[in-house]
Amino acid sequence: MARELCRTEGLTDVQDDILKTVRAFVDNRIIPVATELEHADAYPAEIVEGMRELGLFGLTIPEEYGGIGESLLTYALVAEEIARGWMSVSGIINTHFIVAHLLMHHGTEEQKRHYLPKMATGEIRGAFSMSEPGCGSDVSAIRTRATPHDGGYLINGQKMWLTNGGSSTLVAVLVKTGAAAGPAHRNLTTFLVDKPAGFGEVAPGLTVPGRIEKMGYKGVDTTELVFDDYGIAASQILGGEPGRGFYQMMDGVEVGRVNVAARGCGVAWRAFELGVAYAQQRETFGRPIADHQAVLFRLAEMGTKVEAAHQMMVRAARKKDFGERNDLEAGMAKYLASEYCAQVVEDSFRIHGGYGFSKEYEVERLYREAPMLLIGEGTADIQRMIIGRRLLEDYKLR
Repeated sequence: MARELCRTEGLTDVQDDILKTVRAFVDNRIIPVATELEHADAYPAEIVEGMRELGLFGLTIPEEYGGIGESLLTYALVAEEIARGWMSVSGIINTHFIVAHLLMHHGTEEQKRHYLPKMATGEIRGAFSMSEPGCGSDVSAIRTRATPHDGGYLINGQKMWLTNGGSSTLVAVLVKTGAAAGPAHRNLTTFLVDKPAGFGEVAPGLTVPGRIEKMGYKGVDTTELVFDDYGIAASQILGGEPGRGFYQMMDGVEVGRVNVAARGCGVAWRAFELGVAYAQQRETFGRPIADHQAVLFRLAEMGTKVEAAHQMMVRAARKKDFGERNDLEAGMAKYLASEYCAQVVEDSFRIHGGYGFSKEYEVERLYREAPMLLIGEGTADIQRMIIGRRLLEDYKLR
């Protein structure tokens, strides 16, 4: 199938080569097995090992720490390609990239040299944790607390919606450390929690309960993380200083929102591919349904949405790469790409008719995966709040 949508201008030869390699990996190693693994809710161990062999876990990690040293744009385009094959796989690398970003931009030199080389090879796998059962998007409502104890800290509380909770070996965890009466954003600290992969009580005072059953986004393990007097050294504070966790995590979330936008582009792109192919194969009233105006118009809208979301995602990634503030662009990209993804997937589902409801067809899986993007890394309503406030900053009457 010719590839006309989701082209990105101005890429280097290295970026083009990386994307061609990843696209071939997706076509040959992910798409043929994705639906079967997804229906079984099976962890894609062979796919993950393939990504390690390609060096994807070190894609954005600087060369001095053993990585490839590529940009956020390259990372986003790789995530888009992988999500086109199976969104769950892109989730496996997303949290890893966010933790690597946090270490690269906020970690001490000792922390960088300890973690990044092993993260680049995939020996250490990263996850990050902000959400809790009662706080959702309200980060200031975090209750998990780290209290000073014997030169270090004891952590108590419960974290929620931890992607790669079981398979990760390093978790960046946001907890409270300051006085309850102080400003919320100054009371939060990010700890780097080492743990073995697995479930149950993986370390004294640290429990990873079983995987949370989900409607979609299967294969990847989503868990809780429970702390009960878990002891941790002060040296495991990201950057070495408490009270900086809110700013660190918000920086990471901007990266995560670009990733969610990229995933939305990838899933929508695949839904379009499936829809446009089926519309040319399925015949009604003596001709392919693609010749009927209603279906033709639907395809036109789908293709336009895929392309618009891709270009906005690229802009958000490039702005971050330039070192500029990109919360507005990342919010817009995440909001538009996730909304358009849901719409494009539903349109593809409609084109498939009754067959779209069958588990034998790939679009059924996409239909269950798309809703996660509407809430991941901040809901649509949260994005609208961020976008609206930033626009008022830019257009405030003087």
